[in-house]
Amino acid sequence: MKKILWADDEIDLLKPHIIFLTAKGYDVATCNSGADAIQLVAEEAFDLIILDGNMPGISGLDTLRHIKASHPHIPVVMITKSEEEDIMDQAVGSKIADYLIKPVNPKQILSSIKKNLHSDELVSEKAGTDYRQDFARISSMINSAADISHWMDLYRQLVQWELDLSAADSPMEELLSMQRTEAEAAFAKYVSRNYESWVTRPGGEGAPLLSPGVFKERVFPLLDAGENVFFILIDNFRLDQWLAIKPLLADTFTFREDMYCSILPTATQYARNAIFSGLMPADIAKMFPALWVDEDSEEGKNVNESPLIATHFERYRRKCRFSYNKINDSAGAEKLLRDFPNLMTNDLNVIVFNFIDMLSHARTESRMIRELASTDAAYRSLTESWFRHSPAIDIFRAIASRGGRIILTTDHGTVKVNRPVKVVGDRNTNTNLRYKVGKNLDYNPREVYEIRQPARFGLPAPNVSSAYIFATAQDFLAYPNNYNHYAQYYDGTFQHGGISLQEMLVPIVTLTAK
Repeated sequence: MKKILWADDEIDLLKPHIIFLTAKGYDVATCNSGADAIQLVAEEAFDLIILDGNMPGISGLDTLRHIKASHPHIPVVMITKSEEEDIMDQAVGSKIADYLIKPVNPKQILSSIKKNLHSDELVSEKAGTDYRQDFARISSMINSAADISHWMDLYRQLVQWELDLSAADSPMEELLSMQRTEAEAAFAKYVSRNYESWVTRPGGEGAPLLSPGVFKERVFPLLDAGENVFFILIDNFRLDQWLAIKPLLADTFTFREDMYCSILPTATQYARNAIFSGLMPADIAKMFPALWVDEDSEEGKNVNESPLIATHFERYRRKCRFSYNKINDSAGAEKLLRDFPNLMTNDLNVIVFNFIDMLSHARTESRMIRELASTDAAYRSLTESWFRHSPAIDIFRAIASRGGRIILTTDHGTVKVNRPVKVVGDRNTNTNLRYKVGKNLDYNPREVYEIRQPARFGLPAPNVSSAYIFATAQDFLAYPNNYNHYAQYYDGTFQHGGISLQEMLVPIVTLTAK
């Protein structure tokens, strides 16, 4: 039973209200002064306090300050005859739970109590009920999705339900997880049937916007309109993570939200270089061999991004003054902020943030980070915390204050894996857990998506007989040697490179300052 303290100098007149609350199952203690309220709170444990704002002696506001100083966790509902804005501001500033104006009826009081004492269970119950009612419709969408726009709409709804049920701590999360698994399996089959046509006929009927078309479709039109454009790419940035940081930007920007489809492999070397060059990886390797880094090279896979951007503009015979900055830590972001006046002289500024990618890798290697990001919800929370407290958000605000336009996106997402799939390769095979490229791969073709003619899919072939295979859904690729150890080590880690809704369907948002 929840215990409530009600302090009011006219408490005898409120007996009908107290009887009503007692009938609803609450234990209500009463007093008629601020001093008595402070003493009772010191002696007994209360779940909520109802406080009159106009008591003689110690005022309601002073009583509130005393209580908040010693028991800041107890929600306080203030009831007062005064409608003066100054009193309301002081009460709200003291972090009251609610503010009601006399006269109040019992149902108003009950509503405030439910909001402050029972909101979690009510929200959980409502979210679970709503999801159960929506379950059949989503299952129908999974079975009937016929084009990429259907899959994007379905993915948005699954992510929104994930956020809603997670916030409500609903037991329906497990059912949603099962439905997500079903959706991932169906999406992998859809991609397997259609990916070749998307690559060979880009822009054709039913084909999504792919990585090489991002600049042409989203950046060039803004430049043509004379906008000062900031292209901000957050590596490994999923739709749910965008929705986690979106509220932090809502006061400053309006949003045009969309998604595009990352190419395969959903890895930086391929997807990000395709964005910046406007080319499929095989064309980069053919046209600019000095800028393409092979899988077996020890050179960093994303070291040539600025030159690739330059080739992109040159190929379209566009004159564009641009800058390129890669941010790996707060010091780099702060340095960029200091240089901000110079950035505003450019037509385009490209900024890459690597934090989430580093978090993903650190989570695999660090037991502590695994604990901090043990679930997708925790992973989102770390993303939100980073953005809220890092200079990254200051960069967004600086752009808004100067009237710049932002295109925020990523090169690929990431997926939490949980099922190992055996593959055998030679020592030259790459180490990524979601895709393999090699000439002597041995695997079960029913468990992966295979590409035996890489050139047809815009992929370079290190050898004549090279093939690519991709893990789907929540699978990851593991070698038979020491299989059990690696299967256990990588289970539950976040990986990218393969085929999943989370890796391939990624946010692309245009932000305009309010």
